[in-house]
Amino acid sequence: MSSRTDIDVRPVTEDELPDWERAVNTGFLRSPAVGEEYLAARRHRFVPGRVQGAFDGGRCVATFRSFAQELTAVGGAFVPAAAISHVTVTPTHRRRGLLTRMMARELTAARERGDVVATLIAAEYPIYGRYGFGPATTTAEWTVDVPRAGLDPRRAAPADGGRIDLVDGADVRRLGPALHERLRRDRAGAVGRDALWWRTHTGELRFEASWTEPFHAVYRSADGEVEGMVAYRADDTWGDAKQPLNTVSVDRLIGVTPAAERALWHFLCSIDWAVTVRSGPRAPDDLLPHFLPDPRAARITTQADWLWVRVLDVVRALEARTYGGRGRLVLEVVDAAGPAGGRWRLEASAEGASCRATAEGADLVLGAGELSRLWLGDESAVRLAALGLVREERAGAARLADALLRTSRRPWCPDMF
Repeated sequence: MSSRTDIDVRPVTEDELPDWERAVNTGFLRSPAVGEEYLAARRHRFVPGRVQGAFDGGRCVATFRSFAQELTAVGGAFVPAAAISHVTVTPTHRRRGLLTRMMARELTAARERGDVVATLIAAEYPIYGRYGFGPATTTAEWTVDVPRAGLDPRRAAPADGGRIDLVDGADVRRLGPALHERLRRDRAGAVGRDALWWRTHTGELRFEASWTEPFHAVYRSADGEVEGMVAYRADDTWGDAKQPLNTVSVDRLIGVTPAAERALWHFLCSIDWAVTVRSGPRAPDDLLPHFLPDPRAARITTQADWLWVRVLDVVRALEARTYGGRGRLVLEVVDAAGPAGGRWRLEASAEGASCRATAEGADLVLGAGELSRLWLGDESAVRLAALGLVREERAGAARLADALLRTSRRPWCPDMF
């Protein structure tokens, strides 16, 4: 058995991608085989220096990738983020510190690049807290019982003068980027989508030979402006009495107005043969149930943490966002990995905020992961204090933190990466 020091953790060259991709598939319990079409598509995502591997005797046994991302802070500012993905360790090489070594390299490089935060979506909850990450958004999925919803299929057309049009992938690539830009400027937790994202999610660039094209529809307002878009699929299920019992499953649905969202959900619930609609990942305070005559027809079938955030630059992170009121807090951040650690004085108001290192006494003591959980406005400092994860050094400091940091709409990240 190789020792920890025998295993070489380093950036991967493009020539090593086949071995690296094989290790990725092994770690995710997929067939290890790597086809040429798959590799050709993956090369579009290769950025030298941002793909790491751990090599034992020349074979890749752990993987790690990061890429540049923009994350929307509370208030609509975009902050540079290091998005982390493709994290695996081969079963034969677990518990040897390989992930810790790769993560340390990436967080150091991210801070040097000027990234304000790092982000990831965790397959397993217990892993990433020890690296200063915290769950910052929640996702929910609704299942809609269409007959119970009470919509009149004869009135499926939008009542506001808008219209729904079916479109194809080329239309989505043309219309989608501007629509998504409008969405992410108004939703904390959203992330940017580059041209490669639109190509891969519309089938122009395919990682898998088995990729199938979804249906695409757009909502246009009465003046013809595209304000919403949905990608969806349907199964082919029939009951014993030759009765269609199909399920419509949403891949993605975005709308920049409530009218657009309402129209798209009503459209999906009025499709002939559909008796069930699955919403796909949504914000936990999504309006979907209340667009239906009977909100009980929509029940949450999945709810879990989604986007995890790791604050790297406390000053820039706290100054980038907006605040719900006026107040002053001194935060003592405990960060074993270093970049967020220290004592920070936050002075916030509706007009903006300043954050500086200070030697003043702390009002709240918390870890880097807890600061990261609070930053996007979804978590409560009072809750974390009750759980023993935040400590008040001044009575009422947790309530003040909530008054400043929490948001009226919960943050939401529509994307998986």
